[in-house]
Amino acid sequence: MRPLVPPRLCPGDRVRVVSPSSPPSHEGVERGIELLTGWGLRVELGEHVFDQVGYLAGTDADRAADLNSAFRDPGVRAIFAARGGKGASRIVDDIDFTTAARDPKPLVGFSDITCLHLALWRRCGLVGLAGPFVNWSDAYTGPAAAEALRRAVMTTDPITIRRNSDELTAPLSRGGTAAGFLMGGNLTLIRGEIGAQLPSFAGAILIIEATKGSGLGQVDGELTQLIRSGSLTGLRGIAVGQFTGFEQSIAGGWTIVDVLRDRLTELNVPILGGLPFGHGLNPALPTYPVGMPATIDPTSGTLTVQAGVR
Repeated sequence: MRPLVPPRLCPGDRVRVVSPSSPPSHEGVERGIELLTGWGLRVELGEHVFDQVGYLAGTDADRAADLNSAFRDPGVRAIFAARGGKGASRIVDDIDFTTAARDPKPLVGFSDITCLHLALWRRCGLVGLAGPFVNWSDAYTGPAAAEALRRAVMTTDPITIRRNSDELTAPLSRGGTAAGFLMGGNLTLIRGEIGAQLPSFAGAILIIEATKGSGLGQVDGELTQLIRSGSLTGLRGIAVGQFTGFEQSIAGGWTIVDVLRDRLTELNVPILGGLPFGHGLNPALPTYPVGMPATIDPTSGTLTVQAGVR
């Protein structure tokens, strides 16, 4: 599919904050708004940003309505997710894909927002941006992360993410250079879209990260299901980020690196591990486009991807 690349943001542009998943904190959103307005953007909030129904930011209908309202408003030039958490998959099928295709604008977020990025790409080719939430935490994401986000939404510079040898997944790197369109995000959310809105990964560089759930067996099961479903047929390469919370996990002598190596090497494609994106504390959290041409080079330890805006 030819990528549908939205225009870059310029000072004076209106942007809207929505909560497709769990509710953010007022303090965190205030800090995020301060950051965005500092770039000259005019920030407005969706009607239901701070709603709460259980662990969700309001009802499914209200969360979908806020997202669609942002897509349908021609004056809104980008949509920023307030936070991740849970619940975005419940509103995927309610997205107004026709409007999203007619007036492309970037949706920014990661983690639970993965399923929205996948669906928007599958249904209309819209490029998304996996990056920090407006529910900003200076302890979690520092000035370097803010600058990476600004460059991703406001410039057309290519994005390069470099391997960090201290990351848990760094030893996974193997093979030669591979090129394809960058697609993926949180592993659990990718697996959850099998049989629903999961796009084809033929010709793709699969990018994955995860947080600890029920243990090593969960990651094994998620990767196994993706392989068995045929979803990874035609894959060109794999970019592996942080697998947060697995640092001390050992089962039968295996660590998370052993599980990932066992499952991923079966695909017989180049792998670049140790990329510093995911749920770990990271003052330099990168922002990367979902759906743009990319190259991984396990030898030099780099992932390079074309800008997700034009």
